[in-house]
Amino acid sequence: MRIRPNMKKYLLILLSLLCLFMDTEGYAQRRNPAKNADLAFGRKQYIEAADRYKKAYKKTKRNKAERARISYQMGECYRLIGLTKRAEPYYKRVLKTDYPSTHPEFYLNFAETYKSNEKFKEAIEMYETYARLVPDDPRGALGIETTNLIQEWIENPSRYELTELKKVNSKNSDFGAVWTNNNYNEIIFTSSRNGATGGEHEGITGQDFTDFWTSKQDRKGEWSTPTLADEGENINTDDSDGAGTMNANYTKLYFTRCEAGEHRKNGCQIMVAAKSGGSFSNAKPVEIATVDTLDIVGHPTLSEDELIMYFSADRKGGFGGKDLYVATRKSPGEAFGRPFNLGENINTAGDEVFPFLRNDTTLYFSSNGHGGMGGLDIFMATVDTAGNWGKPVNLKSPMNSTGDDFAICFHPTQEKGFMSSNRGNTRGIDNIYYFEEPQIHFTFSGTVKDEDTRQYVSNATVRFVGSDGSVMSTRTNDKGYFNFSESQVNKNTTYEITIDKANYFTLNATETTVGLEFSKDFEKEYELKPIPEEPIMLPDILYDLAKWDLKPQFEDSLQGLIETLQLNPTITIELASHTDARASEESNDILSQKRAQSVVDYLIIRGIDPMRLTAKGYGERVPRTIQKDITVRGYTFKAGTQLTEDFINKLPNNELREAAHQMNRRTEFRILSKDYVPRTVISENDSVQIAINPTEVNFIPIMTDSRGYFTFDANVDGYKELFTYSQNADFCMSEKTALKLLGEGRLNRESFIGDTDKILGTGTVANNAIAVIKEIRIANKTLKDVQVKVVQKMVESWVIGQKTLKEAGNFEFDTKERKLIFK
Repeated sequence: MRIRPNMKKYLLILLSLLCLFMDTEGYAQRRNPAKNADLAFGRKQYIEAADRYKKAYKKTKRNKAERARISYQMGECYRLIGLTKRAEPYYKRVLKTDYPSTHPEFYLNFAETYKSNEKFKEAIEMYETYARLVPDDPRGALGIETTNLIQEWIENPSRYELTELKKVNSKNSDFGAVWTNNNYNEIIFTSSRNGATGGEHEGITGQDFTDFWTSKQDRKGEWSTPTLADEGENINTDDSDGAGTMNANYTKLYFTRCEAGEHRKNGCQIMVAAKSGGSFSNAKPVEIATVDTLDIVGHPTLSEDELIMYFSADRKGGFGGKDLYVATRKSPGEAFGRPFNLGENINTAGDEVFPFLRNDTTLYFSSNGHGGMGGLDIFMATVDTAGNWGKPVNLKSPMNSTGDDFAICFHPTQEKGFMSSNRGNTRGIDNIYYFEEPQIHFTFSGTVKDEDTRQYVSNATVRFVGSDGSVMSTRTNDKGYFNFSESQVNKNTTYEITIDKANYFTLNATETTVGLEFSKDFEKEYELKPIPEEPIMLPDILYDLAKWDLKPQFEDSLQGLIETLQLNPTITIELASHTDARASEESNDILSQKRAQSVVDYLIIRGIDPMRLTAKGYGERVPRTIQKDITVRGYTFKAGTQLTEDFINKLPNNELREAAHQMNRRTEFRILSKDYVPRTVISENDSVQIAINPTEVNFIPIMTDSRGYFTFDANVDGYKELFTYSQNADFCMSEKTALKLLGEGRLNRESFIGDTDKILGTGTVANNAIAVIKEIRIANKTLKDVQVKVVQKMVESWVIGQKTLKEAGNFEFDTKERKLIFK
């Protein structure tokens, strides 16, 4: 074929233009050595871009501004693929130039790098600079706030425990594990390890393009060596395949596919492949209205009915980087409608990626725009019935770290699953982690001591009543110790604790496991207050001269007594009211009666059973004895001083005399008995008779048993007991009685004289063993520290003879009046 002259001329011109273009291209390359690097960076091929920037930097020697820009771009390349330690020196180089003054985003990105490298002080300085230069961007202030919280989050981690799947992970990136069946013994995940279907390297990280791999877990919990999930190129292709999620019944895999190659024409698409057994069908694109093959969309997660899909996308009209979107459809076979941006509560100027929808109402996702511990952090947000998303909550440590944390997946019903992270990896390699909320267990142990002596209290009853209806009870051992095991103490339960022992006030306390996220061994120490033998003066119940009304400001002083009576429903008390010595005995008797009445009336109004109250008005007859030193206006009333009229009159001035009279005007109480049986019905007509100037009753009624022996009631350490009188007998109690007192805690090992290992056996007390009773009251007589002999085969509970009874005073039995009378 001949070429016509005009055609020849045309080809010459075309050739000249091509030569000129090539020369211009070379000239442009010489003028802008970083052009190809910028192109690779624009394609997000960061490893390739970093290599080209290094070469360009060497060629750019005279242009300081361009060298600063190239240094910044190199730092960005490494930061964006998680190699923040390699990025840091490039940012430091840029900091010495003028580049940051016109590019304030430098400070934000340098702050993120410092944070990922755990240089928190330096990170805050960079955030502060950025917040000052760009006050409208919340990421500066948010970065400061969350960086300050990192140490607290690390020291107070969440309830989850993480375990790296070392047998699953490789030397390359592994991420995005999800279960493939409802036996939860197999996972499918994304990996760039050797052996992938495609043979090319992707320019973002320099690793192989990703494919799907699977691993199975055996009965021992061991994971198998991963294998390619699909060798038929149905889901694994020469492109980059990964970031998958299974539907609710594990029959479909939705995933992301991004076209491979430097000169790729398409973006990333969401694909779906049916699963049958262990194989997958040929994947097909998921149709979404207004989304085409040039768009970059991925990371799908679907509702249980597959009608709602959330995904990440880089679309026009977003908030900055990659945003989260939602699209819906009417049936699983249809295309999805137009996607909607989830809005400013979820999306930021940063990236929001890897969403996971749990129970159709809770969305987990990763973000570097909400602030956090560094890189991508995992957040949780919930949606209300109106479709509004709440503020995302950072999952904190250990789910998040200073690295990238993403691709979380939960078990449908349990607090366990998988997530991915490049934490602690100097190469920025992603690894898969298994997380689980460990079973929470609680134990409760404690010791009970005597408040006064600090000695251990043995055989005290410890009772726990839970808000869930559970009840458990135990007794303290000889070291005052008690324990409830993890099988007894429940989660999210508040326990009302009651600790009882004879001759002690009941102790009430509250402990709770509500809201506790971690196992805990409760260890507590409790102190029981002994019931005193001497009268107890009620605090701050003071009366004006010749007055008896209970002032409102002193009603609170009775609250302690009311609580004591409420917590100890088996005790009865005597209320004793006293006056000073001014005025006549008769008027003081009446006055003390009225003062006692005002206290009794108040107690009854507050719900105290009148049958538990005995009130006496002593007038001026019982001056107060000072129990401990009291200093008034520089003068000290010494302990043991009795405030008699003679003593008061000798005080140096009227102020002190008035103070002494004031101290004599008092109301006090003492415990009469500890075995009152609470009534279920209390009549409104019940009242308390006030005894005026009472004299102690010196007799007690007697009865005769079937063998003709006299019997009468006595008070043994506050408990009523039936005594039998036998003239020549020692003071004795039966073995049965001794065992009962031991069981009730009224006696213990320390109560016995001698070798208790020999005296006390399992369900036995040695014959003729000697125990010590602290107090016995018969009529108006009191015996202290009385020795009693244990007789194994004795029928009567208690037997007392003439010798012991005479220690209380001379006595006689009036058989006619049926009384034991002390003379």
